[in-house]
Amino acid sequence: MKELSSEDFIKGQVLLVNKPLTWTSFDIVNKIRSSLKYNLGIKKIKVGHAGTLDPLATGLVIVCTGKATKQIDQFLGLDKTYVATVKFGGTTPSYDAETEIDGTFPYDHITREKLDDAISLLSGEIEQVPPLFSAIKVNGRKAYDLARKGEKVTLKARKVMIFKVEVLSFDLPVVKLKIHCSKGTYIRSYAHDLGKALNSGGYLTALERTNIGEYQVEDALEIGDFEKIFQQK
Repeated sequence: MKELSSEDFIKGQVLLVNKPLTWTSFDIVNKIRSSLKYNLGIKKIKVGHAGTLDPLATGLVIVCTGKATKQIDQFLGLDKTYVATVKFGGTTPSYDAETEIDGTFPYDHITREKLDDAISLLSGEIEQVPPLFSAIKVNGRKAYDLARKGEKVTLKARKVMIFKVEVLSFDLPVVKLKIHCSKGTYIRSYAHDLGKALNSGGYLTALERTNIGEYQVEDALEIGDFEKIFQQK
């Protein structure tokens, strides 16, 4: 990344960042904001991200600085592509590995043909219920805060679009999928619904966001590389 001035960042920059495992999207924003303020002597600067990634997911996050934060809404509307690792035979309350398995199911009956049929069923415009462990607001409170406290939460189904799903590997009980979908799609819910469609259980064990619209993770900065542009000054 070329050297940029404080004026450049205030005018607005669109940064592609490869989010590390266990970091939140806010961690990325906070790190970049703190780095800008410290290295460029800026007292205040707007920094925001265009779409969250769960802590247990990795991959592309778009971060905007300064006046470029006005573009965030247009990035939010772009379609996304993910590489998802799904494990059949179990379910978890969070639909991923954040929580313990709460149900076990057979998976030996699953064949590649049955998987393809289930994927066809869950393609195009579908109704999807978001995970209880999500940041969706329920009466002003985040659903995951309520779920972690054991409070009853009911989330409404929403329409999302699954454009294409490609099976990258099939090695039961684990499959790896490349999923091209619309904004608002929860891949954790997709993994859960796929398990149900196969008369089994399914949950996400790994997730990488590879694309947001035409933006690719291959072009993204590691968070350490962002720091290096200041060290080279």
